Amino acid sequence: MTTFALTRTDHPTSADERAAIVAKPVFGANFTDHMALATWAVGQGWHSREIVARRPFELHPGAATFHYGQEIFEGLKAFRQPDGGVALFRPDKNAARFASSARRLAMAPVDEADFVAAVTELVDLDRDWVPSPEGEQSLYVRPFEIASETLIGVRAAKEYTFCVIATPVGPYYPDPVTLWATPNYTRAAEGGTGAAKCGGNYAASLAAADEAAEHGCGQVIWLDGAEHRWVEECGTMNIMFVTAAGELVTPALTGTILDGVTRDSLLTLAPEHGLRPVERRIAIDEVFDGVGSGAITEVLACGTAAVVTPIVGFAAPGVNGSDRRFTVGDGTPGTISQAIRAHLLDIQYGRAEDRHGWLRRV
Repeated sequence: MTTFALTRTDHPTSADERAAIVAKPVFGANFTDHMALATWAVGQGWHSREIVARRPFELHPGAATFHYGQEIFEGLKAFRQPDGGVALFRPDKNAARFASSARRLAMAPVDEADFVAAVTELVDLDRDWVPSPEGEQSLYVRPFEIASETLIGVRAAKEYTFCVIATPVGPYYPDPVTLWATPNYTRAAEGGTGAAKCGGNYAASLAAADEAAEHGCGQVIWLDGAEHRWVEECGTMNIMFVTAAGELVTPALTGTILDGVTRDSLLTLAPEHGLRPVERRIAIDEVFDGVGSGAITEVLACGTAAVVTPIVGFAAPGVNGSDRRFTVGDGTPGTISQAIRAHLLDIQYGRAEDRHGWLRRV
């Protein structure tokens, strides 16, 4: 099995300070003591695999990642189990998506076994940073890769750095969300990077998120770039619709949508909640009409950070500068959304049987 050479930090966080951080984690505010690293170079491949004390990067200001955007990342979680142990949730899926993202951005894919080893060994070393399950707390793990070659010139870099860091977290979206159907922005287009998890996709989403806030909404619902008609994603999450006909509908993966790990997990769990999973195109007008008629009874967004976030309403441009507003159901989280959310969390925290082999003990 691939292993990363370990050099422990000389200055670990004190037990008292760590305990205070883990007791009340703030998303992305504090990081564990160590990080995993590896380097890729032409003619050498991936080498110098190590786990070392977390420290700042030192990069030349001409590093290619700053100028040409070769950067990808992943997000997954480690969960404290009832026996006190720790488990990762589906790291193999993240490893496969990470490699796919690398290929799309002409970067060096990390071997999937190396990816899982880096994540597993880092979490094992820093397991004391994994919070208790209370308040849906967990350890968020962030693998990423950057083009670290000094390069001013538009071509694929010849050197890359892979790194894994981790941060104890609580819920990302603790409250239900209303979505704004932006008329001005799109997330992705066919042939673009919509299916890759790269930083540019998220940077490009920020202006739309600000626009949503101006209209009293917590996030944006993305429509396709060609017709501006078909639903794709919700902010930084996948989106799903519960129908009165007993379906769990989500936009099909067409190359413009991220293949979410949570999305895949909910589609798998759907039949256990009396739902038939359906992946197809769904128009925004069908959503608005369905919410109004009751054909769509619940809406939810999902992702690793957010888990499952209930969507309780939509807003869209209207006439004469006013907004059209649509309330989902009675404007509160739906019972099915809450049940499937609880089911997923129970599997992740080891409170329910893991029938699909999703948990990897650390």
